[in-house]
Amino acid sequence: MNRQDLQQLADIRKNEVKVLLDNHQYSGAYYLSGYIVECALKACIAKQIQQYDFPDKKTVLDSYSHDLVKLVRVARLDAQLNEKIDNDENNYFTRYWSIVKDWTEESRYKQHTEQEASEIYQAITDPDHGVLKWLRQHY
Repeated sequence: MNRQDLQQLADIRKNEVKVLLDNHQYSGAYYLSGYIVECALKACIAKQIQQYDFPDKKTVLDSYSHDLVKLVRVARLDAQLNEKIDNDENNYFTRYWSIVKDWTEESRYKQHTEQEASEIYQAITDPDHGVLKWLRQHY
């Protein structure tokens, strides 16, 4: 799987979540929403790996995570994230990130409301301030 594959998967997951939301499948929509961000972050990580370079073991192992905050660090985006939050005058992105960062793969075992699913999807896909828009600038 390469960077382009991960970018495409992020878009595929975004479309799938929209279908789930439109069909009132809120728990599935919430759960799948996190994978939009995970795929985008992994595309950012893949961008760092140069062709023919052998990545260090810690980066490789840490990349196989579903923890979005950890993946931000592995992608070396923590400083950019902090800067984005510090310069977020209207607090949209800050609020969106606070929603997204709490997603875990364990959410598959929970039921989620329409509000929760809609909020995380909005936080990720908002065309002006969403987390995916920010991540696309880095992958």
